[in-house]
Amino acid sequence: MASHDLRSGLRTAGTSRPEHRLRSYARLGKLDVFDYYLSILVVLAAVLPPLVRSGPATATMLLLFLLGQVCVIMAMVALDDVTGFRDGSDTANYGPDNPLRNKLRKPLVAGTLTERQAMAFARWTALAGAALWAAAVAVAPHRPLWAVVLTAALFVVSLQYSYGLKLSYHGFQEAFLVWLGLVLVVAPYGFAVGRFSWFLLVQGVLFGFGPLMFGVYSNTNDVEGDRAVGRPTVAALVSERGNAVFIGCLSAAEFLLGAVASAVGLAPWWFVLLMLPATALRTKQFLTGFVLGDIMRARRTGFAVHRVSVALLVAANLLVAAGATA
Repeated sequence: MASHDLRSGLRTAGTSRPEHRLRSYARLGKLDVFDYYLSILVVLAAVLPPLVRSGPATATMLLLFLLGQVCVIMAMVALDDVTGFRDGSDTANYGPDNPLRNKLRKPLVAGTLTERQAMAFARWTALAGAALWAAAVAVAPHRPLWAVVLTAALFVVSLQYSYGLKLSYHGFQEAFLVWLGLVLVVAPYGFAVGRFSWFLLVQGVLFGFGPLMFGVYSNTNDVEGDRAVGRPTVAALVSERGNAVFIGCLSAAEFLLGAVASAVGLAPWWFVLLMLPATALRTKQFLTGFVLGDIMRARRTGFAVHRVSVALLVAANLLVAAGATA
């Protein structure tokens, strides 16, 4: 009853601050969080030589894949909002007791969209994403089976992340976020060049660390709401100290992945050195969150880390391409 009353109050408050419905749909689809879509820049830098050779086919495939990616992720996050609204976790995390969170970012909580509108948005964007990814495969210069399977699996699993099977409610949230980033890099690369690359696999995992680290800092802030609805994030399952250790280990693992890849030859020897600016920012993020105690500022720092990391991955691919053509 209390949860229902809080929702009703927030809905009334939300309608007192109306905004254009298209803006609310953009918020529902989290279009302002464009960081997921930066994967296409990493791929583009990695496939420049075949892009020059194959001409329009690769460029068209990459554009269709990107548009499909936008639609699938919009459907995924919209379904996440529907589930969070239904179980009350978003109401708790974006309610009046948490003034640091802008409830307009959650249109269902703010009352600027209805549940029915959100579900329709999720269905249509999912259908558009499926059609666009199918078109990308159809026009791709190459169609390796592993890339087709990864793309199809990502589509299915994304829609089950917080809805349907609710995978994120069964302890798979952190692993999924890394896998999401990985597929968004390696699959379009496979469609462009027709082969697998260990170096691109390393880059895909590092790209996936961006969404992962957004997620774990958000989960740290949302721990009470997640515990209340039984969403088993690491932050909700362990102590505050245990969560800090977990995030510290993830931060170290990100650096070690690049270091090991350089050491064993999966990446150029200089790759770990190139990525040091991202490592330094990641360290700053951890200190901000768990030494200074400002989790929300640390979360915002995570976006800067991810964007710097993407720029460095693009630079790495350009350097490799320049060396190959020299």
